[in-house]
Amino acid sequence: MNVMPFVSKRVAAFVLAALAIALPLAAQEIPTAIPETVGMSSEHLDMLTAALDEYVAEGRLAGATAIVLRDGKVVYHEAVGDRDREAGSPMNTDVIFRIASQTKALISVGIMILQEEGELLISDPLSRYLPAFRNTTVAVRSAGGYDVVPAERPITLRHLLTHTSGIGYGTWPNPSAPGADRWAQAGFTGWYFADRDEPIQRLVERMAPLPAQAQPGERWVYGYNTDILGAVIEVVSGQPLDVFLRERIFEPLDMRDTHFYLPAEKRNRLAAVYGLSGELTRAPDGPGLQTQGQYVDGPRRAFSGGAGLLSTTRDYARFLQMLLDGGVLNGRQILSPTTVALMTQHHVGDIDRGPGMGFGLGFSIRRDVGAAGVPGSVGEYGWLGAYHSVYWVDPVERLVVVYLTQVAPAAGLDDHAKLRSLVYGAVSRSLSMHEMMH
Repeated sequence: MNVMPFVSKRVAAFVLAALAIALPLAAQEIPTAIPETVGMSSEHLDMLTAALDEYVAEGRLAGATAIVLRDGKVVYHEAVGDRDREAGSPMNTDVIFRIASQTKALISVGIMILQEEGELLISDPLSRYLPAFRNTTVAVRSAGGYDVVPAERPITLRHLLTHTSGIGYGTWPNPSAPGADRWAQAGFTGWYFADRDEPIQRLVERMAPLPAQAQPGERWVYGYNTDILGAVIEVVSGQPLDVFLRERIFEPLDMRDTHFYLPAEKRNRLAAVYGLSGELTRAPDGPGLQTQGQYVDGPRRAFSGGAGLLSTTRDYARFLQMLLDGGVLNGRQILSPTTVALMTQHHVGDIDRGPGMGFGLGFSIRRDVGAAGVPGSVGEYGWLGAYHSVYWVDPVERLVVVYLTQVAPAAGLDDHAKLRSLVYGAVSRSLSMHEMMH
């Protein structure tokens, strides 16, 4: 009897096992699964692809990609349309996107890493790390337009994490807001920083003397809060923000295609930006909110913690799965599960965040499914990006969803309600507590 094939198979199996052990844990890909094995419907997930294809056919999207994980396994990862229509380049699942405000969750995790290490407390005043913010002011409407008054309390890091510092986005989206003229004079007119030949700490320090839109802790104001936290990370860690994120989050989680500025060799993987305002048109080159941006060619100096990162559905899903799994992925611990639990609680009290919604340390929190009026679960958390991208994590259903496209403005596209309905419609079996624990 010829035993060589049997021996060869055993040797091959041993070699493969040894290689698996030798590979860094974080480099292991998240496993895939047939949807039905984790309580989801393949047929219904196909409807998601059909809906996205329809958007492309109707001229409302050039292309998009989406990934769905259930119970720690990839059950859906599809791409539709084109990465770049004019170049005839099709979309695929490894295309790199400008994730804009989805950057905020990564910076928030960076702050919590430093708290776990005793380097800071989120209750600390911001001025402890950036002294320029010691005496902040607020613009208050008056008969003559507005008055500038002293802030009634210090801005804390927790205010920044929850967007309750009162600091907005300069003149965006309301150029007539009290004090907006001063922000415009200082050159702060929106979230886009990729064209700035200025380090983030210097940019942020120039914001300090400008008046906020509300008193700290009194109102939810979306703005430069997370950019400021990025500067805090640099001060506390002693590292540039890109280095800190790479060493503490990207490399441990094997987020191999997440960058502030794209390496030259990845140029042809960056999705083109389009605008939808009647007809889908390609955004112009150059700097600005609704352009292709300067993420490949440009100064490459301003690391915007609020809106500056590029990433893929694969990379971002790995980050979210780490959060869902209590701060660990493939044996690499990024945060304590108690820290993740703290981040995903409602932190803004009675401040209005819309029906059924609250806000945690870096993302929105669903508090009441009925009041929100869309499918989901209590405790679900997520956020979105300026180019019509969105993500959410549902701990009850053990779901991670990431949807990336590049459309700004996106007039004529819904607020991801169809995406959400199709994903939850594909859930054929809710996970019991026993299943979640095993």
